[in-house]
Amino acid sequence: MPSGDGYLRIGELSRRTGVAPELLRAWERRYGLLRPARSEGGFRLYSEADEQRVERMRQHLREGLAAAEAARRAVEGVADTTAAASENGRPELEAGALQLRTALDGFDEAGAQAALDALFGSFTVETVLGAVILPYLVDLGERWSTGEATIAQEHFASNLIRGRLLGIGRGWDSGEGPRAVLACAPGEQHALGLIAFGLTLNRRGWRITYLGPDTPVESLVDTAGRLKPDLVVVVATAKRRLTPLVEPLTALGRTTRVAVAGSGATAGVDGLQTLSEDPVAAALSI
Repeated sequence: MPSGDGYLRIGELSRRTGVAPELLRAWERRYGLLRPARSEGGFRLYSEADEQRVERMRQHLREGLAAAEAARRAVEGVADTTAAASENGRPELEAGALQLRTALDGFDEAGAQAALDALFGSFTVETVLGAVILPYLVDLGERWSTGEATIAQEHFASNLIRGRLLGIGRGWDSGEGPRAVLACAPGEQHALGLIAFGLTLNRRGWRITYLGPDTPVESLVDTAGRLKPDLVVVVATAKRRLTPLVEPLTALGRTTRVAVAGSGATAGVDGLQTLSEDPVAAALSI
């Protein structure tokens, strides 16, 4: 509720801006985006200026800026239109995508890491995932299926990207936000989409418990029972890996929100929520 004299408690600021309190606190701590006053009881109170900086921060993030740069512009009041940001940022994004593809296809680890450094330094994680990394992986898979790319190239690229994304996700279990438990179905080894989903969800204030490839359903159910998560997501690239899980996941769904994802879930799995095959879009829809 509003706290008088034009000041807001963090819950009201969250409601007005659509940003989770945990993420607001993170922006305050990391970037100095918010400058709260203190009530006599020691509570943080936020002003209209804080609300405006949050709105500018969100706008810059939608334009594809990295969080640190978005916060800097929000604090300084730098106003770029979406069109201008798109016009100025798109060539850099495309150039970075080409640099990354060339390095990965050529087994150039240093070059690939440098390309990723530049991309993540200039754009949000969601933008790099959705506009560069995931499209590259889809293209690589198609080229591998037609013989234009080798198994070695696919393994090199996948392992390098997996390592980098898990590095970005380090500490993604911390905070006070809702918790998601993420796992691949038994026998499923393709986890990059799940990692991308987790990173995007984490950027929205969620805590992530990542169980990874080939997770036995008994272990998944046990973990959910221990952690009491707000969401459980199971991914598979083939429906046959999800079909045997319908009964235990349906049972789990009586106490926990459960969803399935990946190309194996696109046709729908009886009794279970199905997420978009696009990991970034799926996370943004939660």
